[in-house]
Amino acid sequence: MPTTILEINDLSVSFDGFKAVDGLNFYVDQNELHVVIGPNGAGKTTLLDMICGKTKPSAGTIEFKGLHLEKMLEYQITRSGVGRKFQNPMVYEDLTVSENLEISYPKKRDPWGCLFFRKDDAVRNEIARIADLVFLKDQMQRKSAHLSHGQKQWLEIGMLLMQDPELLLLDEPVAGMSPRERELTGELLRTIARGRSMVVIEHDMEFVRSIAHKVTVLHQGKTLAEGNMEKVQNDPRVIEVYLGH
Repeated sequence: MPTTILEINDLSVSFDGFKAVDGLNFYVDQNELHVVIGPNGAGKTTLLDMICGKTKPSAGTIEFKGLHLEKMLEYQITRSGVGRKFQNPMVYEDLTVSENLEISYPKKRDPWGCLFFRKDDAVRNEIARIADLVFLKDQMQRKSAHLSHGQKQWLEIGMLLMQDPELLLLDEPVAGMSPRERELTGELLRTIARGRSMVVIEHDMEFVRSIAHKVTVLHQGKTLAEGNMEKVQNDPRVIEVYLGH
């Protein structure tokens, strides 16, 4: 039986009286690629914000490997093994691809780590491995400002992978990508999911169909439907509030 790595129960949060997430229950298994879809304002990004500690819930619990994330700070959640990629790529544009990956190495997270850090063969090999995984092995010495939008998305995923998280949260990872870049990103996410769990927010239904183990449809902060893509896309309620539009 699959092991649940993320367990969310009765989660709620309000903004100026508006319930962005309303009594949500949500579960992710180990090595599961779980995609969240739904119309704008359904609470998708807010859900990721609460998992990573950016937004604190007004009620409910978020349990990851026995840790209650709702009680922890953002940096503590990151160090516990949760990595977050936002909608727009957040990379250091004045640094090269190699330097962006190096600066993400866990031992450089604090002043003492930076002071005593040495880039030995093990670190170089890991940087090279991740760069190859995210299709940037030929761009190592290129400043990230000169990368395409899709390549910046890949670089940010690579920066997260340098931290070796057990749970990855990705917000619209193929937004703005070309068809070929979307295809390669699908390959990348399927590869990554063999060794970790992922929660992906996405609107591109063809892309969702190509990667998802499980799909959750949110509507007005609640779960409207859940299951494999075939089950979800044939649900009359989903067609009415989301796919039909």
